[in-house]
Amino acid sequence: MESPSSSATRVTARSSMMDSIRGCSLSGIRIDKEDLKKKLLMPTYIRFAMRDSIRLKDRTAGESRLPGSRDLVAVPSDGNGEESSAPEMPMVVFINPKSGGRHGPMLKERLQLLMGEEQVFDLSDVKPHEFVQYGLGCLERFAELGDKCAKECRQKIRVMVAGGDGTVGWVLGCLSELQKQGREPVPPVGIIPLGTGNDLSRSFGWGGSFPFAWKSAIKKTLFRATTGPICRLDSWNILIQMPDGAVLEPPHSLKLADECTLDEGLEIQGRLPEKRTCYEGVFYNYFSIGMDAKVAYGFHHLRNEKPYLAQGPISNKLVYSGYSCTQGWFFTPCTSNPSLRGLKNILRMHVKKVNCSEWEQIPVPSSVRAIVALNLHNYGSGRNPWGNLKPDYLEKVP
Repeated sequence: MESPSSSATRVTARSSMMDSIRGCSLSGIRIDKEDLKKKLLMPTYIRFAMRDSIRLKDRTAGESRLPGSRDLVAVPSDGNGEESSAPEMPMVVFINPKSGGRHGPMLKERLQLLMGEEQVFDLSDVKPHEFVQYGLGCLERFAELGDKCAKECRQKIRVMVAGGDGTVGWVLGCLSELQKQGREPVPPVGIIPLGTGNDLSRSFGWGGSFPFAWKSAIKKTLFRATTGPICRLDSWNILIQMPDGAVLEPPHSLKLADECTLDEGLEIQGRLPEKRTCYEGVFYNYFSIGMDAKVAYGFHHLRNEKPYLAQGPISNKLVYSGYSCTQGWFFTPCTSNPSLRGLKNILRMHVKKVNCSEWEQIPVPSSVRAIVALNLHNYGSGRNPWGNLKPDYLEKVP
């Protein structure tokens, strides 16, 4: 990260919280495939209508699938003259085929057999924001036309994400737009862990890795998603400024912002460049500056350049460890003087506490290599940096 004279980062708490489904144990329970499908599968006309709306990028494109569409009388039928009803727990799944090594494509086929092809979205074909705008928009449009089944599906729908923490954060960020647009409720999210670290998955009881016997485990995972309790997850807003022209490939969670201003009460030493590039986004796991962020960013590019290296969590961690030894703690640019490797020389940190108008500068010890704003109990593939803290150690704020 550059010095404060050339770039700045601000992290602020958001008032909103995202819902997440907490996993629960199902040991010894046999799950029938057909019974599970009845719980998850939405009526055919709704599935096809959502598919058409997403493909054509028009929330009204699926109206031709609605029985009685010629006179806009919404009376869906199951083919026997009886009105269709919403499933007990309608669900869609986003799957990142690049995650989970060689299991991604096979898992996609298995999910399509369990809950219908139209309810399983490949992230290389359908992006989460397209589902939010057009897929859920289609359900809302049908509800406006008086379709009770579509209305109930929209109210009860849940989302599963098969991927790593980055994929889950991408989906959560897109779903959070529903709250901004007043299109509640926001569907709760469950996780099928296919990533390397899976810290978000661990924190909510979905496990830290994809099970070896995944064909039988996937049924249990989907069933848990229909019965698991809903918990809340804080989301944090982040704002990054850097000199115009700086090369950056931001993750899905960061979007280019038109303009951004720092808090007027924050004193900046040095001159900020006249032309700046701003990014704004949300994070749910943690935000890091320093050694681990550099390693993660480098590994991300290495995996994109040489995808054959990313064959699964174990191989990813081996590559990650090797990359850390060449880009992290031991081989920083300041090799001439080890004392210059810390963040103290290139970073200043200010914090504004709750109900306080002044920014407080926090001293950064010379030994610090990374600063992490942590939103979970897990960090770095299941580590618990908090430990068992005593109550008197924690600073309480109103």
